[in-house]
Amino acid sequence: MEKSLKSAEYARLVALLVAVRQKAGIRQHGLAKKLGKPQSFVAKYEGGERRIDLVEFVAIARAMDADPTKLFKEFLAGETLKSPKRRARA
Repeated sequence: MEKSLKSAEYARLVALLVAVRQKAGIRQHGLAKKLGKPQSFVAKYEGGERRIDLVEFVAIARAMDADPTKLFKEFLAGETLKSPKRRARA
């Protein structure tokens, strides 16, 4: 698993969060204010300069009045990684 800000999976997560924010009609500044963070916090994770952790994901979702569980399930439904293949045992 690639642990990078540039991975396809992380880009998908960010795209999902941006889409939810835009659909909610919230600007970066407004979201940052709800989170008690500077606008640059939102700009950096949306721009791929900063990685968010699970706790931040939940806070971001809730600040946008979105259900973090539903968002996570939506992210998983778009999963592009394939499960590792199991070797046949002899």
